[in-house]
Amino acid sequence: MKLVTFRDKQIQAGVIRDERVIPLPYPSLLELLQDPHGMTMAREALATSTHDLPIDAVKLLPPIPEPPTLRDFYAFEQHVKAGRATRGLEMIPEWYQVPTFYFSNTSEIYGPDEPVPYPTGSQELDIELEIACVIGREGKNISVEEAESYIAGYTIMNDWSARDFQRLDMKLNLGPGKGKDFATSLGPWLVTPDELTGRRSGSGESERYDMTMLARVNGQEISRGNFQQIYYSFPQMVAYASRNARLRPGDVIGSGTVGTGCLLEIGTSVHPWFQPGETIELEIEGIGILRNTIV
Repeated sequence: MKLVTFRDKQIQAGVIRDERVIPLPYPSLLELLQDPHGMTMAREALATSTHDLPIDAVKLLPPIPEPPTLRDFYAFEQHVKAGRATRGLEMIPEWYQVPTFYFSNTSEIYGPDEPVPYPTGSQELDIELEIACVIGREGKNISVEEAESYIAGYTIMNDWSARDFQRLDMKLNLGPGKGKDFATSLGPWLVTPDELTGRRSGSGESERYDMTMLARVNGQEISRGNFQQIYYSFPQMVAYASRNARLRPGDVIGSGTVGTGCLLEIGTSVHPWFQPGETIELEIEGIGILRNTIV
């Protein structure tokens, strides 16, 4: 299924069928996930409902407009190596011990085709091409082997980054702060794992998905990677996030940037730091396209 939060006469959850949206009786996808019967109701509506709306006639919002939490991991080895190399650093051995993450801001979430404001005071705006999963049920101290069953679905994530702000953040040794908290884009919808089984291999620690990941600016491709290049699987990330901490429906877990998925990695000779007026498209095979214009 492709699940959405959308606005027509009001904001509500929906499920996509043949380029049309079937409304569901929830204020958003978050409330659907919080209901143990929500996914069953969505599947029944997909199979039987005769009431739907053209997708072009509604406004798609972030699938989870206000996530309870947003953790962003650092799970692609190529990105980590390249990012450290730009600072003249070798690969950190501890990175191979745990799938580390930071918490980001849940109050500045942007949806598909929603303008994203340029961060005031920055001169180095960047993107980060990521895939994210959304937690579908509550759990704590989840095992890697069980973690897959806690994932409601996958979406595209753009972890917008002000690199000049971030550079100062990191010197202060508390991790990403103002360099990250001004915007995160999610969308265009949440794709349930059963839609992606043909792309999947392995399970638990070895789980991988063969899904091309692209970034374009004003229609020109600047980045290409693949989800299967990830070092830490989502079951590993979910298990680690839940260690001594309760995960709840609607929690968002980002993968971190795929290799080549940002200007910090590929260099501003490929494209200068992004500016107002530019349109960024992130595309992941099997999910769709997340598009935002900087204003």
